[in-house]
Amino acid sequence: MEEIQRRQIRELIQREVVVATGCTEPGAVALAVTKAREVLGTMPDFTEVLLSKNVFKNAMGVGIPGTGMVGLPIAVAIALVAGDSKKELEVLTVPQKSVEEAKNWLANNGDKIKIGLKERCEDKLYIECICHKGNDTATAIISKRHTNFVYIAHGQEVILDNENGSHSHDDDKASEPNLSQHIVFEYATTAPIEELKFIAETIDLNSAAANEGLKGYGLNTGKILMENANGDIVHYVIARTVAASDARMDGCTLPIYSNSGSGNQGIACTLPVYEYGKAKNSSEEQLIRALILSHLTSIYVKRGIGRLSALCGIVNASIGVTSGITYLHGGNYDQVCYAIKNMINTLAGMVCDGAKPSCALKMSTGLYSAFVCAELALHDKVVDTCDGLSERDIDYSIRNLGRLGHDGMDQTDDMVLDIMTHKQL
Repeated sequence: MEEIQRRQIRELIQREVVVATGCTEPGAVALAVTKAREVLGTMPDFTEVLLSKNVFKNAMGVGIPGTGMVGLPIAVAIALVAGDSKKELEVLTVPQKSVEEAKNWLANNGDKIKIGLKERCEDKLYIECICHKGNDTATAIISKRHTNFVYIAHGQEVILDNENGSHSHDDDKASEPNLSQHIVFEYATTAPIEELKFIAETIDLNSAAANEGLKGYGLNTGKILMENANGDIVHYVIARTVAASDARMDGCTLPIYSNSGSGNQGIACTLPVYEYGKAKNSSEEQLIRALILSHLTSIYVKRGIGRLSALCGIVNASIGVTSGITYLHGGNYDQVCYAIKNMINTLAGMVCDGAKPSCALKMSTGLYSAFVCAELALHDKVVDTCDGLSERDIDYSIRNLGRLGHDGMDQTDDMVLDIMTHKQL
């Protein structure tokens, strides 16, 4: 593999695997609100937030770090009171004094925020904020990626306008390297190890979130699983991993490394591979390469699905995990492909019904499947090419999963959102 190709792939991973605090959808909304308020230059009289249905769905029921509250109103309030756009996806990380100030402001000014759906919105990740102060306005729009501003304006003065072409595919592939599963595997297993060590930075932050989660957050999924692990390595590994999701989705203030704009995907791609490799006494190089394989495989699969989808992100993240686990067991390229095909035929169709504490349950399902599919692959067992979404070619199989998630489940998104907004609580 040529050095320029390795550099492009490394830069792709470093763009996609970044630090975030709390759920990335409320964080991105808060970032847009913060930018609009900064451009306005003062506290607005009224703030309007318009969202794609995917963003709206993912922000409804998730805990906002350090607040003990869920949903977008408190995230918007923090952005208005104390947001700093330079923090990007850590914008909701503010001093507790600021959190209390935001709560007080929201209690007295909740009617000054309007949150709704953007009509006829083709982008699955779209956030528009308009801050009003008398006759003055400021607008900020994020599209495609959680930190990607495509439009900023102060009144009639346009500061940034990059909206042309923003309503095509969720991912701007033109600036990314061409990938195939073979290229992913080759990069992870043959690139100079010194070029890959940056991925180890994901371990400490995500492990700290796991430690915090084991104290008891959300449904206590990780804590309860850990109490019943009884020395089983796989059970232990999954318990630690979902504990980090418990904490993150229930409003823990600790930052984590995300993948493809999702904290849960970053947690899932990192902790099972690291914990399992550590338990199996894998070498540092094996661990590094397995982590790269896990994260990069997930990124590759996610590119076809799209940044936000009705298909749960644990699907692509667990596919990354099964690749890393297979590699740690000494599996070759063909066996990694077998594991991926097995996973595609296991988890295809797992629906995203919003970000929330029970995401830990879906994560546990995906990770148990990852271990099962890896074990089958290591025995050279793979689903038949006539089964479901599977084809002889691994990249075609991955493409089929992407088609299902990106195009085939649009009506599912509408139905999920309708159910979520008309529940009898």
